[in-house]
Amino acid sequence: MKILMINVVCGIRSTGRICTDLADALSQKGHTVKIAYGREEVPDKYKKYSYKIGSNIDVKFHGHKARLFDAAGFGSKIATIKFIEWVKEYNPDIIHLHNVHGYYINVEVLFDYLRTCGKKIIWTLHDCWSFTGHSAYCDAINCDKWINGCNKCPQKKEYPKSFLDRSKCNWNKKRKIFTSVPNLTIVTPSDWLAGLVKKSFLCNYPVQVIHNGIDTSQFHPMDNSFKSDHAIENSMMLLGVSTSWDEMKGYSDYLKLADMLGDGYKVVLVGLTKEQLANLPQNIIGIERTNSIKELAQIYSAADLFVNLSYCENYPTVNLEAIACGTPVLTYDTGGSTESACGGIVVERGNLESVFNMIKQNRDNISILNLNQKSIKYLDKKYFIENYIRIM
Repeated sequence: MKILMINVVCGIRSTGRICTDLADALSQKGHTVKIAYGREEVPDKYKKYSYKIGSNIDVKFHGHKARLFDAAGFGSKIATIKFIEWVKEYNPDIIHLHNVHGYYINVEVLFDYLRTCGKKIIWTLHDCWSFTGHSAYCDAINCDKWINGCNKCPQKKEYPKSFLDRSKCNWNKKRKIFTSVPNLTIVTPSDWLAGLVKKSFLCNYPVQVIHNGIDTSQFHPMDNSFKSDHAIENSMMLLGVSTSWDEMKGYSDYLKLADMLGDGYKVVLVGLTKEQLANLPQNIIGIERTNSIKELAQIYSAADLFVNLSYCENYPTVNLEAIACGTPVLTYDTGGSTESACGGIVVERGNLESVFNMIKQNRDNISILNLNQKSIKYLDKKYFIENYIRIM
């Protein structure tokens, strides 16, 4: 069997690693796999799977078009036409879509091909972009305009940022384009996102929930010197991890929390830019993004509590990674983050006072939080891969 996956990145970040985890498993079973991607570099060990759509210049032009005209997903036309010609030559049996936003592919051209190609199509949604007129993170402000038709988007300044608001037009275009494909199955990593899909214009497609998994052979408790290296052996270490930090990820809330907690606690943030590090207050330890899984697992293992203050999440793998490394999770009640906390502490979104109180109350017994052992068992990616293979 020949499989084609399409995603914004390959082998890096959460969606890119999901693709390569699946590719490895399918390849081991004798299938041929390619991953078409649009942005950033591919780790050497995954280049055997990769096919780049367009060029970095195409991405820049698409990004500018999106910024000026609220046209994310509607650039890269020539690059996508060329890509479709390659797809016809490759002739896959199954096409597995992931993130089709990210300024690298034209959804009109792509779905025009998918509508008529006669292939089995699987589409894994990692956010809300597919059924809104603009936003990937509508849940962050509890916006539900997308149910009946978007307009005057309150998040036009959030990704994918735009000067104009064409959310009404985009919603109508997406509804027409995305509901025209026969033999399509939608997969969501969380029950939360599946519930939204069933309220959207995608509701007539079958929806399956397949929770993300991680490599527990790499994410597990590790002895390390992180605390001593940073002279915080006597402090309670609170960890946040993200591939990028902004207000949607709760960046300001971490800064406020560090001030509220004071002595005896230390907030550590992983994934900061050089600019953010330069402006970081002294009461927070900042670390740049790392592509070393071992280093990341050591940091997770050193933490006393993983704190997820994101305002919009699907089914965050950072929660899973922390738990696999023996560190319990405190999370805002956001999207699928509650589902992936495995019995950790859940706090009302934005309620920092409650976060503060729960940390103080649980400081002395944080290591014996009642984690859901049944859920922890299924963190390993082998279960997630088995479920994907079952629907292919």
